Amino acid sequence: MQSDVLVIGAGGAGLVAAINAHESGAKVIIITKEYPTRSQTCMAQGGINAVLGNAGEDSVEAHVQNTLKSAHGIADEKAIRLMCEEAPEAVKWLDSIGVPFSRTAESKIAQRTLGGASAPRACYAQDYTGLKILHTLYDRCLALGIEILSERYLLECLTNKENNTLSICGVSVLNKRSGELEVYEAPSVIMATGGYSRIFHTHSTNSVSTTGDGIAAAFRAGARVSDMEFIQFHPTAMKNSAILISESARGAGGYLLNSKGERFTNELAPRDEVARAIDAELDKGEDIFLDIRHLGAEFIDEELPQERKLARLYENVDPVFDLIPIKPVAHYTMGGLEVDENSMTNILGLFAVGECANHRVHGANRLGGNSLLELIVFGKQAGERAAKFGKNNQTGSLHTDSTCRVLDDIKNYTNEINFYEKQEFLGDLFYLHVGIKRDKESLQKVLDELKKLLQEVPKMGVGDKSKKYNTNLIEFIEFKNMLELGEMVLLSAISRNESRGAHFRIDYQNEDESFGRHTVMDSEGVVKYED
Repeated sequence: MQSDVLVIGAGGAGLVAAINAHESGAKVIIITKEYPTRSQTCMAQGGINAVLGNAGEDSVEAHVQNTLKSAHGIADEKAIRLMCEEAPEAVKWLDSIGVPFSRTAESKIAQRTLGGASAPRACYAQDYTGLKILHTLYDRCLALGIEILSERYLLECLTNKENNTLSICGVSVLNKRSGELEVYEAPSVIMATGGYSRIFHTHSTNSVSTTGDGIAAAFRAGARVSDMEFIQFHPTAMKNSAILISESARGAGGYLLNSKGERFTNELAPRDEVARAIDAELDKGEDIFLDIRHLGAEFIDEELPQERKLARLYENVDPVFDLIPIKPVAHYTMGGLEVDENSMTNILGLFAVGECANHRVHGANRLGGNSLLELIVFGKQAGERAAKFGKNNQTGSLHTDSTCRVLDDIKNYTNEINFYEKQEFLGDLFYLHVGIKRDKESLQKVLDELKKLLQEVPKMGVGDKSKKYNTNLIEFIEFKNMLELGEMVLLSAISRNESRGAHFRIDYQNEDESFGRHTVMDSEGVVKYED
């Protein structure tokens, strides 16, 4: 099947890109391994940043400077300025297509303060902001008649090489329903497959589908990745379930307390600072709690209904009356596919957007409220640029190969080792040694263990040999992808002998100007530093 533009992934980034590619005149197909409404975007609860001034004085320059400060010196100021300047128009567009933002008494879009912000600029829809944006975007795609193919799992990026230039020509996917291999051809492909926080397994706020498939497939095809070591830990996930409690709870005035009932940090400092402060208390043997009881039942039910529901469901506590036990867990990956000013990777025609991409706007630590903004601003850019590229580079039938190396390799694997146990083992290792605190010795030990796992992969084959809905097969491929991505994270983290943002080395606790650059990896697998 052929189109002008293929969009891989149906979260907010993918849907925005698809809408804009369609409205630019391209024939668009969206391919997604789940259903759009199950995408990770629905977990972005706090809000989307934009300078509207509806809740106090603010400026685009303040938004830019807050973002730069949070990025700790390794971000592209030009890209940040574009994002912040386009933010009001992005929110205006969301409002125009029906996103039900919360409103002030004057019927303006309500705004709240999130961590690291100098003013209340996060536009929100109660504490369901991402969910409501996602559903509205999905409705928009349906209204426009954009074709969405669900339950297709990405296997490979298909490329051509001519005159030493690598270009995309389509993708191969596994139809989860039928078990058949399918090939989709297009001169433009937009990767919008999300991040890789599930390397940390259960120590993550992300869904089980956030396994970095698009990054891994594109890297194998020759795409470059950058800043893979920067992984943000959200300060307030619930202790037993790792379910996210939104930053909006602290933005509304929630307190962080230790076992003695003491507040020990600025709750609205950037996320890396708050996460480290909590971790230091945990090291002292303290339990940590989020306290929003003083906000009152009426406010909580109006502004934070999801937080109350989640706390009651997963922790058996009612935040109107009880403290919420919390801990930091992996939440957002700043690194990803390296893209240029047009959202294109180094593979001609392969674009990337959202958490799988690195537009260099987050640097070493993402500012709360900028993830939803990024996917709207750069989703629009990626969609328009991909549409233009696709329409100008029609080359007929590009790829007819019906084989797939990923699947062919697995056919020869034995099933002597239970990879689910290894996945849990790897997640625990990463949480303990590649998390909030890191040091060279521990990082190297984890890398050694990961290399052993990579060698054992041929003994971790799939036990389920059925064809239709073979989740065992898909979860194994996801595990393989996470091993590849985990190695990238470790190599990058070991090479960065400093502390910067979310990357905190206890053996190098200060920022070092000589490392004030981006880590980049290409198909050779060697970490390089680039401005």
